[in-house]
Amino acid sequence: MSSPSHSGVLHEFAPRLVAFEFTSPEKPNKPNSLIFVGGLTDGFSTVPYVAPLAKTLEPTDWSVFSILLTSSYNGFGVSSLDLDVEEIAQCVQFIRNLKGESGKVVLMGHSTGSQDVLHYLHSPNPLPKDSDFDIGLKYLTRPVLDGAIMQAPVSDREAIKHHVETSDQPSEGRGAYEQLVSAAKRQPWTHDKIDSILPMNMTGMLGLPGNAPLSARRFLSLVSPDSPQNPAADDLFSSDLTDKRHQETFGQIGSRGVLNSKSKFLVLYSGSDEYCPPWVNKEALLQKWQQATEAGGASWDTENGGIVSGACHNASGEGQEDLISRVVQYLQSI
Repeated sequence: MSSPSHSGVLHEFAPRLVAFEFTSPEKPNKPNSLIFVGGLTDGFSTVPYVAPLAKTLEPTDWSVFSILLTSSYNGFGVSSLDLDVEEIAQCVQFIRNLKGESGKVVLMGHSTGSQDVLHYLHSPNPLPKDSDFDIGLKYLTRPVLDGAIMQAPVSDREAIKHHVETSDQPSEGRGAYEQLVSAAKRQPWTHDKIDSILPMNMTGMLGLPGNAPLSARRFLSLVSPDSPQNPAADDLFSSDLTDKRHQETFGQIGSRGVLNSKSKFLVLYSGSDEYCPPWVNKEALLQKWQQATEAGGASWDTENGGIVSGACHNASGEGQEDLISRVVQYLQSI
């Protein structure tokens, strides 16, 4: 069975980086833009609700851009949140130049793409220079967004832990985890600053893609072995993180000024997310994030946000219509 095709325009927003804009003959030139960022291993047409969302938005002034980053598909293991947000910033600026400064731009992330969204909003702008390791960052000033959405913001650390503990051979998984953490800490990169790549047969035992190269540096960021006391960059959504950590992340959104002060932050958590361990209290977790966000001076969307009942991680079945409806209502409020 062939996959559906979609009408649109492929934009090269930076060298070797592209975004696909869903278009329709009825409204070919729309002023407002929703940039969609997928999670680990995602790329074009891998998240099932994106095309239906674009279809629902056809009569409106909003078009959907599905973006490919260096980290897309199997590139996540040798990339970073810093590089992601710099590339997203280039896309935001490209769209503003393309559509005009009066157009609205909203950033939406799915799964680990939600980490990109929060990293875009809470990190210093521009990013601070890393004296230890540099993967080609230009340290750009990120443009202001008119809105931001996180969908399925699940902790990679907790998802990996849950996978290991519920696998057929948890002892082997724990052993692989300990060996990988030890090796990654011992040599995160070579003496000439080249990433050390971990054995893929072992990373696959943790539920990570077994066919994707994973650097020691990104592995330590994803599994964050020193959490919750000293969380790594990717550990933003774990249920055991302290209020201090939330203040450093969600609590910085208002002061950074990267989200338009008139806009609200929309968070959508899948009610039946298979990557969320059963011990996580989703409602309590969202409340913590909201409190930190509002304490920092930013606004939280309580009307459209919250738990999407019945939705799995990528909302491929039940809950998809509800998810799309919430996103559309949010965009209409901007």
